Amino acid sequence: MKIFPHDSYFTVFGQLTPALISCHFHLLIRLIFFCLQADILLRGYYGWNSRRAVQVLDQVFPKDAPVQPALVIVYFGGNDSMGPHSSGLGPHVPLDEYMENMRKIAVHLKSLSDTTRIIFMSCPPVDETRVSSSTSGIFSELVRTNELCQIYSNSCIKLCQELGVKVVDLFSAFQKRDGWTTACFTDGIHLSAEGSKIVVEEILKVLKEAEWVPSLHWKSMPTEFSEDSPYDLVAADGKQTLNPSEWTFHREVHWD
Repeated sequence: MKIFPHDSYFTVFGQLTPALISCHFHLLIRLIFFCLQADILLRGYYGWNSRRAVQVLDQVFPKDAPVQPALVIVYFGGNDSMGPHSSGLGPHVPLDEYMENMRKIAVHLKSLSDTTRIIFMSCPPVDETRVSSSTSGIFSELVRTNELCQIYSNSCIKLCQELGVKVVDLFSAFQKRDGWTTACFTDGIHLSAEGSKIVVEEILKVLKEAEWVPSLHWKSMPTEFSEDSPYDLVAADGKQTLNPSEWTFHREVHWD
């Protein structure tokens, strides 16, 4: 029996941090047009870092699963790159360990099947001005700087190039947008709708340009149950129906 109704399913695996929590929500919504081509599973964990991710790899992605994902989109780095706390507690992960953890994740995912594809997303920037001015009596001081974000982002990109893994450079992608500090974030960390749109555009760019067989770009994937039906909307001539299974004109954003 098939676990998933479609032949392919995609998984978003990563941290549900203040940096990308809204992004993960929007990814689920923005990628909804994949619903007729593939199921999408969200495996995001609030406040996690790469250290915690490697501890559950075998549970989230068991090698003996009857169906393996066609695509896994991975994001860790925003929490890892936070400045260390003097107590030794907290989400910070030293750069060398972060790199090794991401390597372990990539190697594990590659071992799932010959057709499991992987996209990593690097650490995005933050609006330092708003982050530094935000205070809370709940947390100790949150150290988030673009210097650290860039170091972890570049390291992730370098690792992906070494391993032959596709990567989205979020640190650069956001900063190409005019007024990115206010346009891409609601509070300096949480992504706005515009910031989430940039993430999806970058993922779709990778899917379109990747020379994967079969292609995982939404325009190349077959639509399930797309055959004509007498129960579709009736055409103006009243003699036939119109198959709407691949209509896109109604979408707010027309993705490439």
